[in-house]
Amino acid sequence: MNEKEKLENAYKQMYCGMIEKNRDVLSEVLNSNFVLIHMTGMRQSKEAFIRAIEDGTLNYFSAEHKNIETEIHGDTAVLIGQSIVNAAVFGGGRNTWRLQLKIKLTKSGDSWLMNEAQASVY
Repeated sequence: MNEKEKLENAYKQMYCGMIEKNRDVLSEVLNSNFVLIHMTGMRQSKEAFIRAIEDGTLNYFSAEHKNIETEIHGDTAVLIGQSIVNAAVFGGGRNTWRLQLKIKLTKSGDSWLMNEAQASVY
């Protein structure tokens, strides 16, 4: 698997972990200092993000990946993923969004770990 494929795999794994509410999968791809920046500007640490998924504050039901672009600069990378995501978040109803995540990653050994993800719509 080349580096681009590893980055794309990490993105897809993150969504699998979100949909399955799987702490172990999320812990594999999110760096210890990970921060999610929501569309509202709210910042969530790795632990707060995983807890919100586990307790149902953030419910993800499906994700259809439409476009994934990567830029690799040595041991750092930026991935922009565009997916159609079905979710119910922060007590709102279940909806489908065209969600874009701009993710900053760092290479750790043979893996890529996510440091920051900024959410927007596309």
